[in-house]
Amino acid sequence: MSFRNSVYAATAMSLVTAGGAFAEIITIATVNNGDMIRMQGLTDDFTAKTGHEVEWVTLEENVLRQRVTTDISTKGGAFDIMTIGMYETPIWGANGWLVPLDDLSAEYDVDDLLPAMRSGLSHEGTLYAAPFYGESSMIMYRTDLMEKAGLEMPKAPTWQFIREAAAAMTDRDNDINGICLRGKAGWGEGGAFITVTGNSFGARWFDEDWNAQFDQPEWAEALNFYVDMMNESGPAGFATNGFNENLSLFQQGKCGMWIDATVAASFVTDPEDSTVADKVGFALAPNSEGVEKRANWLWAWALAIPAGTQKEDAAMQFIEWATSKDYIELVAEKEGWANVPPGARSSLYENPEYQKVPFAQMTLDSIKAADPQNPTVEPVPYVGIQFVAIPEFAGIATEVSQEFSAAYAGQQTVEEALAKAQALTNDAMEAAGYR
Repeated sequence: MSFRNSVYAATAMSLVTAGGAFAEIITIATVNNGDMIRMQGLTDDFTAKTGHEVEWVTLEENVLRQRVTTDISTKGGAFDIMTIGMYETPIWGANGWLVPLDDLSAEYDVDDLLPAMRSGLSHEGTLYAAPFYGESSMIMYRTDLMEKAGLEMPKAPTWQFIREAAAAMTDRDNDINGICLRGKAGWGEGGAFITVTGNSFGARWFDEDWNAQFDQPEWAEALNFYVDMMNESGPAGFATNGFNENLSLFQQGKCGMWIDATVAASFVTDPEDSTVADKVGFALAPNSEGVEKRANWLWAWALAIPAGTQKEDAAMQFIEWATSKDYIELVAEKEGWANVPPGARSSLYENPEYQKVPFAQMTLDSIKAADPQNPTVEPVPYVGIQFVAIPEFAGIATEVSQEFSAAYAGQQTVEEALAKAQALTNDAMEAAGYR
């Protein structure tokens, strides 16, 4: 054999995985939160098992949404796996933009996925993305500050109690804000939070004829309540705070309460990152007095394969690895049960070791409290809790959230923000043919 041929043969052999297929380098777009960053740190396990290597593109949430949406809608081909959620998955699956996940192995046990997560990531019964973790929203609060204020957190509090507690826990001299909440523009950032808040005051995005409802009293009550409470007890500059900013404030001991994704519980109770790790309690997301709907959302950050990738087999192997029972066991071994990705598999909540985690049951209760088929008090023509499951929603809600954030920042009144939201939403829906 010539030297050239021998080099070629050696190179070819190095590219063959244990299963006999050629090794690939796959590119994954993901969000810059703690669970995804932890997964990146464990990727060597995947490479050792499959031979495939991974290149990561890690982006802030709003930027991720924009990048992956542009790439998949233009067939850009930049990514072999995309981190997307319950909003995009059914719409993109219906468009033929995603590879169906109907060839997952028997060992993967797709029936173990929580029904709410499996349903939200499917279109017409076909799974198009696998949940890395699932979440709802809940209250995380400082037990020591609540006790100091002479109050006791109910398991299912009202917004009125939350506002009272926030005021009592605020200590400006010691840089403690009674409550930290999202105000950052973006349909999945502050837009998601104010939508579920609106739901819990009896508001809705649209009536049954797709007319915008921002001119109704329920929205005025919800938005004024939020702004007043945050001005009283929230951090300065809350209009630009999203998930990561509030997580950092809470971990630093600067928040009495934080209402956000259930997945945050592991980060606020981790003594390596949180200065208040041993002083955190949990409760259901609030409702307004007399309103049955709570400020729960339902979401999964999930992994999907864009149609047209040249590395579908390797991408499918990665998804099986990252969303499997074995991955949960790997994280538990390396980081402890409190840090495993939550909310995706029924078996996790049946595991006696995980049942010892202080926030496990509240996370499951919160997920079960979320009903995307009936998200509001009054009937609506859409599915979705913190989003409306139509293609036009992302663009509309991003603009609406920008108007709301401007009101939070004092650049316009709540009334002006709602009037602009009403007009731009109706104009967009009319242009799209809904009205």
